[in-house]
Amino acid sequence: MDTKKILIVDDEQDALSILGKELAGRGYSVISADNGNDALNLAKSERPDLIILDIWMPGMDGAEVDDRLKEDLKTKDIPVLFLSCLYQKKEGEEQGRVVGDIRVLIAKPYSIEGLLAQIERLTNLQCVHRYH
Repeated sequence: MDTKKILIVDDEQDALSILGKELAGRGYSVISADNGNDALNLAKSERPDLIILDIWMPGMDGAEVDDRLKEDLKTKDIPVLFLSCLYQKKEGEEQGRVVGDIRVLIAKPYSIEGLLAQIERLTNLQCVHRYH
């Protein structure tokens, strides 16, 4: 089984560290960026299986990062899972179901079990898209 690579993007170092350790402990290969420009460069060079993207960041916010990812042929098919404190948990979960095939919104604070379930779903979906 191939190790799935996840790019975590968040301007809060604590959030990067905590989630990175949690995912690495579950067997994922984790790379991280604390701003939109670094995220775009890493997405192109590392080709992660999934990007976990904070929406609210200074400079280039998560929505702009996502737009740029989708405009680039090298990165347009990488699934994006948005994490945001901009939505209440119930509202975020409801919106997350309608964001689209490869974009999901999860509200902060999140349950690690719910996040892991979405990661598995999206990375498995991505494998299907890459090989068909």
